[in-house]
Amino acid sequence: MPAITTYTKPLTTEQAKKLRGEISDRGFTFETKQYCLYAASKPGLNVLVYEKGPKVLVQGKHTEDFVLNTLEPLILGKAEMGYEEVVNPDMFTAHIGVDESGKGDFFGPLVIAGAYVDANVARALQAAGVMDSKRIGSDARIQSIARSIRATPGIAFEVIAIGPEKYNQMYASFGNLNRLLAWGHAKVIEQLLIQRPDCPRALSDQFANPAILQRALQERGKSIILEQRTKAESDPAVAAASILAREKFVSWLTEAETRLGCRLPKGASAEVKACARELVTRHGEATLRTVAKAHFKTYAEVMGIAPLE
Repeated sequence: MPAITTYTKPLTTEQAKKLRGEISDRGFTFETKQYCLYAASKPGLNVLVYEKGPKVLVQGKHTEDFVLNTLEPLILGKAEMGYEEVVNPDMFTAHIGVDESGKGDFFGPLVIAGAYVDANVARALQAAGVMDSKRIGSDARIQSIARSIRATPGIAFEVIAIGPEKYNQMYASFGNLNRLLAWGHAKVIEQLLIQRPDCPRALSDQFANPAILQRALQERGKSIILEQRTKAESDPAVAAASILAREKFVSWLTEAETRLGCRLPKGASAEVKACARELVTRHGEATLRTVAKAHFKTYAEVMGIAPLE
């Protein structure tokens, strides 16, 4: 079994505070990082505690030692490393995980991906450091882990990218984002069931009434058990899907930037709005619709029109 070099765990606010106190006297150097309550490092070890959750991410060659001898006994008060299959057995049974990227980004496509895992695949993904893509700040790191995911023996995966032009047409047809998402999730599940027809269940993050997704499934997917839950990205199949989706999103954005000769920022910030205005000035509204989601408030503000309902 390869050495564990990455580990993540939800914390309570009190646990996050206690952890900072524990590592303050252990030779760590603290620094400020975006979205983090604090980040600390020393040779061979990085400890990041994120505001959202909060949750801790431990990385580096000394990860396993830190978790076993500091985090679990002194902060969590329980031993789980090495017992994941006992604590979370569902993660290691055959299932499909589905996630998306680009939903909250004005520029770029909506990408929906899915991954099938069984016990052996789940173990391999964990050893490769597969985690929720939103906690990986480097695009290069996303690409590296995505390559590892695709090379994992026994895995099956599917990625659907809906470019902005098609996305804008589909959004107008579906009428809202949840129905469009349900269609995409259902499509991915159905394609994976062609590869793994005996898969008993599929898991995704909570994004809508599960009945919407159930209705979107065609005959092939009618018998599969659908599960939706918050923080589903802790599951290795969903985490793998999130990374594959993010990789495709970033790749699409990079290609579009090269073609247009300008940067297309992620998200929907003031910088995004300024870039959109510059794009309209240089290339016109028709070009903007080929790289942006027209139902966003940002689009209406840039074009000086009433936002879509």
